[in-house]
Amino acid sequence: MTSEEIRAFSGERMKNGRPADESYLECGLPEFLRESIQAMAEAWRKRDAGAEYLHWDCDYCNLQSDINSAEVNQLISTEQAWYLREKYLRIERV
Repeated sequence: MTSEEIRAFSGERMKNGRPADESYLECGLPEFLRESIQAMAEAWRKRDAGAEYLHWDCDYCNLQSDINSAEVNQLISTEQAWYLREKYLRIERV
């Protein structure tokens, strides 16, 4: 079976040769990074709901620092780092 047939059979959508669903980039993240992501997701949930949350900026900076640290120490790839920045920090890659 060719790779095209496998993708068609599995129903997977592809983008630039990779799965269109990029959630695979969150697999195998270090525990400290997963904890920062959870804190930031909760912070965004509160902020988006209009709740006053005084630690949002701390959660944002902690996650940004943890992403950078994991990337520099080669615990995650640059592709993973940018995926996390875009999804959880809402930073647009230029």
